[in-house]
Amino acid sequence: MKKNINVNILVLVAVAAVALLAVLFGYPMYNVWSSEMRGKAEMARAEQNRKILIEEAKAKLEAERLNAQAEIERAKGMSQAMEIENGKLSSTYNQYLFIRTLEKLADKGSLPQIIYLPSEGLVPVMDMNKQQ
Repeated sequence: MKKNINVNILVLVAVAAVALLAVLFGYPMYNVWSSEMRGKAEMARAEQNRKILIEEAKAKLEAERLNAQAEIERAKGMSQAMEIENGKLSSTYNQYLFIRTLEKLADKGSLPQIIYLPSEGLVPVMDMNKQQ
């Protein structure tokens, strides 16, 4: 029986020694592996963030291109409108456009104070209540 207990103790000490050696050699290897995995995860995260930034920049560039095209089209339309207005339209139509613009500003609630100066041939009429 004593021999059986000694064998059990010897086996237990051997198992403990093997476990201790496994921990002593395995733990540093685990730390290296764990650090490598953290590094790979950080690299993947950085790569994903870089791709996101690139896609955002591409989207901004495309938006700016579209805004530039819209501005060019607006300028073309304004040029054509000015050509029509200056060459063929009367001052009455220009007054209509002015009033329409005022209505749009009033609808937005951003109508500035406007002082109307009646004029005769671009010379202001100084006395509207002239008594003759």
